Amino acid sequence: MTPRDVWIRIATFVAVTYAFSSIFISMVVMSGEITILAAFGGMWSPFVGVLVTRLIFPDGRRRGSLAGLGWGWGKTRYQLASYALPILYVGATYVVVWLTGIGRFTDTAPGTVAVWALKNIGMGLVTANLFAFGEEVGWQGYLVPQLYRVTSFTKTALLRGIIWSVWHYPLLLGGVYGAQDTPAWFRLVCFTITMTSISFAFAWLRLKSGSLWTGTWMHASHNKFIQGVFPGMTIAAGTTAWYVDEMGALTAVAAVIVAFLFWRKRGALPAAERL
Repeated sequence: MTPRDVWIRIATFVAVTYAFSSIFISMVVMSGEITILAAFGGMWSPFVGVLVTRLIFPDGRRRGSLAGLGWGWGKTRYQLASYALPILYVGATYVVVWLTGIGRFTDTAPGTVAVWALKNIGMGLVTANLFAFGEEVGWQGYLVPQLYRVTSFTKTALLRGIIWSVWHYPLLLGGVYGAQDTPAWFRLVCFTITMTSISFAFAWLRLKSGSLWTGTWMHASHNKFIQGVFPGMTIAAGTTAWYVDEMGALTAVAAVIVAFLFWRKRGALPAAERL
């Protein structure tokens, strides 16, 4: 197989993923709400993208095989790090928000908040993982290793992040994803910076561990803490939306720091299988 062959497979995977997910994105934009069916179908579109790509290009495997995507668990410390990392970068943004008065920590009794947070994390994590798994079979299981075969770690992370970001654009522009309290251009810029930056962590953990499960844990944790746990502990003020969530300035800054830290560790990655 030549590098050109790999790029063709990558393009096929992305095209199928975008095309299949457009069905569910259209449902959401037209209805104005993200239903469970639409969310599940959309987030499992990368899984479909891998399956169709492997049906077209079996690459020496049984046609449609999902082997070789990084199903092994790898070292547990990488799985734990994947889950903990979003708590750190999302938590850091909210600590700044609380300390500066951009938003206030909830007035609810601390014990009540703790019980709520534990229930939210425990009960919600199973669902979050189920949804995230469909995406990460594609992004982490297939896209990242394929990109790393034909380009550098830096370009692998950047391309993963850009592809992932653009995939969300119709929902952002359709006004059905994230807070709508800031201009669309601002949301797009901050979202793209955030998603592309944290993709350095996603890619590094996948390549270092050899396991796609790092992506599932990190994605589920990211969604749970940035969309549920920390917002639920915060009383928003007039400008809070400009700083938090996936489309806020503070989150983008925190994500860039994460990207830099993992980019500096790129020398610890195993060599790619070059063609």
